[in-house]
Amino acid sequence: MARNDLAELAAFVTIAEERSFTRAAVKLGVSQSSLSHSMRGLEGRLGVQLLARTTRSVSATAAGTALLQELGPALERIGEAVAETMKQRKRLAGRIRLIIPRTATEMVLLPKLARFARNYPEIVLEVTSSNDPVDLIAGEYDAGIQLGEFIQRDMIAVPVTGEMRLAVVGSPAYFESNPIPRQPQNLKDHACIGFRFSNELYRWEFEKGRRTLTVSPQGPVSFDDPDLVIRAVLDGVGIGTAMEETLKKMIAQKRLVQVLRDWCPPFPGYFLYYPSRRNQPAALAALIQTLRLSE
Repeated sequence: MARNDLAELAAFVTIAEERSFTRAAVKLGVSQSSLSHSMRGLEGRLGVQLLARTTRSVSATAAGTALLQELGPALERIGEAVAETMKQRKRLAGRIRLIIPRTATEMVLLPKLARFARNYPEIVLEVTSSNDPVDLIAGEYDAGIQLGEFIQRDMIAVPVTGEMRLAVVGSPAYFESNPIPRQPQNLKDHACIGFRFSNELYRWEFEKGRRTLTVSPQGPVSFDDPDLVIRAVLDGVGIGTAMEETLKKMIAQKRLVQVLRDWCPPFPGYFLYYPSRRNQPAALAALIQTLRLSE
């Protein structure tokens, strides 16, 4: 089927129903000459005459009548499908595909998930956990959550957390046999548990006043899951890093010892991001409103 065939077939149905090019042109909002040209083109491509024309009337030929019998139900189904699709803009229902780091899932989504599910029972969230930045369009995701520095500039980004801070931690047992590092340079003498981000080892960035330092962690193991990094830290394998917010309870319970805090300034936290504000589905708008950081 050629690109314009569907529009021309729909126009043919209108002409046959109105039995007039003039009335059909008014109904379709096009010129009579344009409509007549389209029908000649359609008949030429099909190789049959669909409409019998006189100066006083228009009627479907036998071939046209046979085509109308098939087109009517087909165009009705297409119209219903289009109408159903248009409802998605206003209907608080449907599926939303999200890609989120596990840490953000625990910090941002899970605390509000029960309320969201109660308020919008017809919306289904399909959540994929990934620490790596992704192309939402290529991955066929509706939205994602990621640290602001890793979000592409052409995305719409909505804050879902306040400022965050990286925490450098070790277990009490580890520090019983190893000195507490007082500055980032001391980390070269420690077993540092690495975190792999986008298949690359994440480099620990430190800042104090005007001084900045970057350390590549050297140690016995690295993970692509921040929870496993902390599990290894708790077992005394070495020093690791994670978001301070996720470790506050363990630090307060003295299961972890935080070090170098004065070298770890706060930075912008997580943002929910998506491609465009235009024609935004109501379901996605509801999720954004639920997760958006309160002023």
